[in-house]
Parts: sequence; structure tokens; C-alpha cells
Amino acid sequence: MHQPIKFYQTGTFTVGNRLLAPEQRSVQASAERSNSLNSGHRACQGCGEALGARYAVDAAMRATGNRLIAANATGCLEVFSTPYPETSWQLPWIHSLFGNAAAVGSGIAAALKVKAIKAGQAHSPVRVIAQGGDGGTTDIGFGCLSGMFERNDDVLYLCYDNEAYMNTGVQRSSATPPAARTATTMAVGAHPGAEFGQGKNLPRIAMAHEIPYVATATVADLHDLEAKVGKAMSMHGARYLHILVPCPLGWGAASQDTIRLARLARETGIFPVFEAEHGEVTAVTKIRRHVPVEEYLRPQKRFAHLFSGNGHPEMIARIQAEADRNIRRFKLLDEEVTS
Repeated sequence: MHQPIKFYQTGTFTVGNRLLAPEQRSVQASAERSNSLNSGHRACQGCGEALGARYAVDAAMRATGNRLIAANATGCLEVFSTPYPETSWQLPWIHSLFGNAAAVGSGIAAALKVKAIKAGQAHSPVRVIAQGGDGGTTDIGFGCLSGMFERNDDVLYLCYDNEAYMNTGVQRSSATPPAARTATTMAVGAHPGAEFGQGKNLPRIAMAHEIPYVATATVADLHDLEAKVGKAMSMHGARYLHILVPCPLGWGAASQDTIRLARLARETGIFPVFEAEHGEVTAVTKIRRHVPVEEYLRPQKRFAHLFSGNGHPEMIARIQAEADRNIRRFKLLDEEVTS
């Protein structure tokens, strides 16, 4: 039976969702949602990671009937949600080290598998997610994550990518985009900011492991994010979801621009949104309004050096070329053909 949605519920406003049919509403507009990451945390205003985690974990809870255990790497998400002795988490939640969230998640899944076998079940009714930022995923935790993929452990790994080590002072990670200014890639010299040709494309690396499911998402499309989490939780084996979560502090952007920047990252082709199963791309989110990368770069102070003074049009052109390559590679425009 459908329950009317109150104007205000714990930790969130739902007025927008009340204008939609019940089947079109997000998990946050449901009176039965779990509020797994509840109000009271200490994230910055406009934090994309807090928003992404709230929706992703609640979607996983809904998909599993609230039978879920989370392993969480050290990082922004862990720090702002669990300042000792407090916590904003309302599910079984384990804080791992910076680099071993995937291994801890694998250990939990292994224990649950043994219990299921002893109970004569094919799979454990309790599911596992592991989560971390780009630093704890693409850098420090890369080996553990690859091991989880290689063994095909029954874990969904959620990477909340804000493109730097935000919690420790905005240092470069291997997910930091080229030309971006960070505390360790200064905006100085002939080629300021992060170097071109460095870093990792972890969604494609995950695909190379040919695991059951790999997907990307952004906080600009929360229905898409929820749907992908739900699909991932309907499967067994290793699964990976890479979520772009803009950071107003680290990106030098206005707090109200978090959703706008996430959308522009997709609409420029800088961040392709797609799904893959067993190493093959199965679906892509087409670009609806193709815009130049400059529209995405200008609102962010981490790219201000590209536009000040004489600017660096040659670096902007290189970023545009990388976005155009993504568009061709994933066929993000209907008229594009892979070269």
C-alpha cells in the first residue's frame, strides 16, 4: 500500500519527489527508506560524496531487504560520518584501513559464504559492499581491489571519486585530471597543474578483469545511480561502481554547483557514463547537450590558471581532445562512430 510522503523526513527534503508518480520517485522519497547515512554528519556544504553515498547505500539496502554490511576505507566519507564517539551510519559498518576496504569486504563475504553453506543455502542472504574515495581505491587500495576482482569475490565496491585526496589537504591522486591544480601539482611553470599522460582509468581496468558488472554514474542523475546499485545487488560476484562526486572545497567551486558540474562532466564527454558486463560495454548514457570542456573547467578554481592572463589554450585543447576520444570510444553521441 502506498504511503503519502511527508513534506520533511529525517535528514532530507522530498518536496520535488512528491510531484512524481510513486514509481518514479527516488529511494530518498520513500517513507520506508533506511537512512543508512543519516543526518548529523560533518560533510562540507554541497559535498557530492555525502550525496552519492546516501543514495547508493540506501539503494543497496532496499535491494537487499536491509540485509547489508559495509566496509569503509579511511577518507573523507569515514572522517565526516564517524567523528569519535559518534556515527551517522545506521547499518553494520566497519572502518578499514586506507588501502584494504576491498580485502575487508572480501573477508566478510567469505565468512557469510561459509555460513550459507552450513545452512544449505546457495548464497548468503546478507550482502556486502565496500566503499572508499579515489585515493583509497585507485592508489592505496589498488592491489586489494584487483585481488577482489581476480577472485570474483561477492562484493560490490563503490568508489566515490572526487579526484584528489581531499581529506588530507587536496593532494593529487591517480584520478586527478590533467592540468588540475592541487597541493602537490602547483599551477606554476610552462605546463601548470597535474601532468598529462598520468593516472589510471579504473572503470576500464575493472572491465579488463572481466568481472560480472562495472558501471559509472554521477550525482547529477540519482535515479541512474540507484538503478545501477540495484542491478549490481541483483548479481553475485565482484562488481564495481565508479561515482563522480564533485568536491566544492577541493575543486574550488561554489557549493550550489555540485550537481551542475557533475552534469557538465558527462555532457562534455570528460566523464563517460556507461555499464559493462564481463568486460563488454552493454549500455551508455548518451550526451543530450554536447558542450565544450571550457564550460566545465571555468567554474572550478583548480583550473583557473588555464584562463588567467594569456591562459593556456593548448592545454584546454588537449583536455578537449581527451573528451572527444571518450565520446568516440563509448559512442556517446548518436552520430559518432568509433575510429
